[in-house]
Amino acid sequence: MLQNYLPVLIFLGIAGGLGIVLLALGFLFGSGGKDAEKLSPYECGFEAFEDSRMKFDVRYYLVAILFIIFDLEIAFLFPWAVSLDSIGGFGLLAMGLFLGVLVVGFIYEWKKGALEWD
Repeated sequence: MLQNYLPVLIFLGIAGGLGIVLLALGFLFGSGGKDAEKLSPYECGFEAFEDSRMKFDVRYYLVAILFIIFDLEIAFLFPWAVSLDSIGGFGLLAMGLFLGVLVVGFIYEWKKGALEWD
């Protein structure tokens, strides 16, 4: 019974040991110093470590949500393209309708100015 699980246990042991070694090397050789570049705003769009009740620009998050929506559109296109031979004309029509709805939504967001960064 143990021989069935032995390769998995060996794999977990090697992976855990490698993880511990890499973390230890990072602590030993890493500088750990925080300079101005490291503390600058990266993706959140506003300064970190300020008052939590400050106002922030919501447009950054709207652009991020739009990116996620259109990124998921691409994720749906790959399996559709692979199985296009088996789903036939109905699959082509369904994907055309899906893309049409997304294009209409994109045009709406564009006209409303959600993609403008002033």
